[in-house]
Amino acid sequence: MAKLIDVSDLNIYYGDFLAVESVSMTIEPRAVTALIGPSGCGKSTFLRSLNRMHEVIPGAHVQGKVVMDGQDLYGAGVDPVTVRRHIGMVFQRPNPFPTMSIYENVAAGVRLNAKRMKKSDLDDLVEKSLRGANLWAEVKDRLNRPGSGLSGGQQQRLCIARAIAIQPSVLLMDEPCSALDPISTLAVEDLIEQLKSEYTIVIVTHNMQQAARVSDKTAFFNLAGVGKPGKVVEMDDTTTIFSNPSQKATEDYISGRFG
Repeated sequence: MAKLIDVSDLNIYYGDFLAVESVSMTIEPRAVTALIGPSGCGKSTFLRSLNRMHEVIPGAHVQGKVVMDGQDLYGAGVDPVTVRRHIGMVFQRPNPFPTMSIYENVAAGVRLNAKRMKKSDLDDLVEKSLRGANLWAEVKDRLNRPGSGLSGGQQQRLCIARAIAIQPSVLLMDEPCSALDPISTLAVEDLIEQLKSEYTIVIVTHNMQQAARVSDKTAFFNLAGVGKPGKVVEMDDTTTIFSNPSQKATEDYISGRFG
């Protein structure tokens, strides 16, 4: 299920403004890749470009290639909606559909993708997805209650269950723990560790300890200067980035000297 993603010379624009410049990296399957760097350096922009989510902003476009399973995701005739079915997204703040039950929140993605299923099959999928998000034991007796009634950490895991219900190959997570308390953060981090055996996971985080705990690879983004685009300074195994980075800017950032 998990897929390798090759990014080559990717430039990301908002209109005429070059936001992220010349990114090239390989994102490994069945591993967690963390994107770190100061605010405004293009981490989230790059993350959203991987499933073409940034295109919801008028004028946004890219140059370069994002290739998954041999297919350029920006190639002619490629439908962005299809891309997003294979590359799921979990956002910074939990966003369960407020008028829907826990059950319907998980089933919503399947229904939005126009997949018709028998009730028994849908029941099985909802349970499997909630188990995959390590939430089933906590909600199995209240599936018909509103998803918005869960705690913040449970809501975030519900959103992860909704994302994996459509059986993507890749999960993108944009600061998924920034709005959560430490206990809920630990639960989501434990879940990320479990999910990487089946998915390719890319996470944006400002929490250096979190990046060190959950990721296998880390890419450090930085701004080239005021008004300049963001760039990848270096990418390596997480242990190397945090113990022996090759660039002084990386060492300065992870040690807290700037950013």
